[in-house]
Amino acid sequence: MPQPDYYHTLGVSRTATAEEIKKAFRRLARKYHPDVSKEADAVSRMAEINEANEVLSDPEKRAAYDAVGHQAWSQGARSADDVRGAYGSGPGYSSTYGPGSGFTQDGADSQGYSDFFEELFGQAARARAQSGQSGTQRSQWPGEDQHADITLNLEEAYRGSERTLRLQGFEVDAQGQFVPRTRTLSVKIPAGVAQGQLIRLSGQGGPGLGGGPAGDLFLRIHIEPQTPGQQVDGRDVILKVFVAPWEAALGSNIQVRTPAGELSVGVPAGSVSGRRLRLRGKGIPGKQPGDLYLELDIAMPGAVTDDQKKAWQTLAAAYPGFEARTKV
Repeated sequence: MPQPDYYHTLGVSRTATAEEIKKAFRRLARKYHPDVSKEADAVSRMAEINEANEVLSDPEKRAAYDAVGHQAWSQGARSADDVRGAYGSGPGYSSTYGPGSGFTQDGADSQGYSDFFEELFGQAARARAQSGQSGTQRSQWPGEDQHADITLNLEEAYRGSERTLRLQGFEVDAQGQFVPRTRTLSVKIPAGVAQGQLIRLSGQGGPGLGGGPAGDLFLRIHIEPQTPGQQVDGRDVILKVFVAPWEAALGSNIQVRTPAGELSVGVPAGSVSGRRLRLRGKGIPGKQPGDLYLELDIAMPGAVTDDQKKAWQTLAAAYPGFEARTKV
């Protein structure tokens, strides 16, 4: 499972504005504040939300957090120098790191090592240093997992798509310095992705340090409605379909264009606006495909010509006791 970062905790993208972060915090606080929440994990969730908001709502803290990544931040790093300190903060350690670099040990006393080194690599790393092992060893630190949002329309969710992403991040140069990096990545979105689904791209996240493996990139799927009344819930899809009054009253077979193709659908007699017709398995495809719901809306034709007006008059005469409005 990916390690959740502060952006995921608040449910915002990495490009979120200060106002979006503020709104997200308020929304979550209303849900998880222990004084009002009925959630079983309200206390722990609220603590996580407060921690994330404290960092992301402060421009300086947010910039530092983005630079070092969530894993390094959670272990005390607040700048690139902090991260470098983990690889070269004590006697006998080289001051550079990055792909292909490492550090050498010369049996130096462990009192010279930084607290941050121990936080990162634990007692086992310190024990190896104290043992005076000869030769060169590499201290590897895996890269940070990264997250991005992908927006699709309904047709693309059904049939798949391809996207070109521009990802802002950093890399470690030959001198062990953090430098900005923009990557362009072509991504194939498979057919049958669901609302909110995560797609994992192994090794496409942040770079590792000391020869460590790169992190993963997680793409969160967002499916946007294309027409009024269109809704997506996981793999279930709701579409609004207009029918004529006589089709609703008498029943009819109608042809409907859907993302699953053109379908022949039976409208039961006596249908009213808002009725939903369920088409099993015609939602977004997958191992367990969703359902497609057609929500009926009665389209009222106008009365323009004399014949049309007479038709409505005849209809009114056929229902002398019909009451369209509920009496209060």
